[in-house]
Amino acid sequence: MTDSDAPPPERRPDGELEELRRRVNELESARHEPKHRLRALGSVLLIILASVLALLAVVAVWANSIVRDTDRYVATVAPLASDPDVQQAVTSRVTDAVIKQIDVDGLVAQLSDAAKQQGVPPRVADLVDDLDGPITSGLKELVSSTVLRVVSSQAFETVWTDANRRAHDAVDKALTGSSDSAVQLKGNQVAIDVGPIVAQVKDRLVDSGLAVASKIPEVHTQFVVVEGKDVGEIKSYLRVLEIVGNWLPIIAVLIAAAGVYVASHRRRAVIGAAIGVFLAMVLLGVVLAVFRAVYLDHLPPDTNEDAAGAVYDALVRFLRSSVRAVGALALVTALGAFFVGPSRIAVFTRHFFAKGIGAGRDVAASAGLRLGPVGRFVHRFKTWIGAAILLVAAIVLFTWSYPTTAVVIWTAVIVLAAFGIREFLDTGPEDEPGPA
Repeated sequence: MTDSDAPPPERRPDGELEELRRRVNELESARHEPKHRLRALGSVLLIILASVLALLAVVAVWANSIVRDTDRYVATVAPLASDPDVQQAVTSRVTDAVIKQIDVDGLVAQLSDAAKQQGVPPRVADLVDDLDGPITSGLKELVSSTVLRVVSSQAFETVWTDANRRAHDAVDKALTGSSDSAVQLKGNQVAIDVGPIVAQVKDRLVDSGLAVASKIPEVHTQFVVVEGKDVGEIKSYLRVLEIVGNWLPIIAVLIAAAGVYVASHRRRAVIGAAIGVFLAMVLLGVVLAVFRAVYLDHLPPDTNEDAAGAVYDALVRFLRSSVRAVGALALVTALGAFFVGPSRIAVFTRHFFAKGIGAGRDVAASAGLRLGPVGRFVHRFKTWIGAAILLVAAIVLFTWSYPTTAVVIWTAVIVLAAFGIREFLDTGPEDEPGPA
């Protein structure tokens, strides 16, 4: 047998060993496959449940804040005072209320009597009797311009804000269906009492020379800006969410953590849970946009659609902000879990920044920087320091009253900066003192 016919003395054992390892791994995988499938199924179900609860938690926190946080409520409704659509709708509603309180027929009769007393020819006096239409039109124009000046003034914005602050409990009453303050829910209508505005208009009309306006009685007329057949049903849902608002976010986080713990590949489970929450926020954002269109399409013909849309946008403004913030947090979490993984992109990114930071540390050391015990301490407890950074970031986000997208992004930037500082201070094991 020649040398070329002899098997390689070293490659055959290695090949047999690799083959043996492969078969053992296949047997182990086959033996544990049912268990892994069960754990994977349980993890997926828990993550899906956590994603759904995260969606409900965002809505619950929003409803809870509107009811219990006066400052939050005032910040929600205050911009409506300067909204042109709301101002125009209020102007129209108040104008109609004032005109109804002015006795135009009596005013025309007074003019006719005055004309007759002045010896005006009968034909002219008869013409005065036919002036009720033009007088009504002129009065409506006068009242409308006066009302618009009232509702577009800075004083009205102040009165609006102060009145809503004093009447904050009206939101809670609106959810329960009874209220006698500025904001009311009657049947399927959310209405605003514009009586105080009528009083201001009355004073201005009297000051402008329209003495008949002094006879306008105290008026409490309702300006309906939100109306629909589903308002009562939504009210019930929001009431339930308001009750569970404090606990639902915690429950969602705990269930997501359980889903990650059950999973065989926990890093992937973290990515899956984060993506699930992100998709839930996208869904909630779409639902808010679709519901706005559906709601406005089902308004009664006599309802001011622009004003109703402005009120809807104001009420859900902070809800949309929360949706963006939670979505951004989920996306940041998914990216973070991905870049600590073994993929080529993740490994390349980590090595790229590690080498850049290491080069900066070497330059600082050549300039005289000596980290000494600090560097050894950071290297020894590097993992714990990283966990502490993440824990502090989580505490900040969970204790922040109403975190926005900017808060989430800046927190992520600060976390990255903290990890960069940790890497810079890590001088490695070569600087640790050896045994004596």
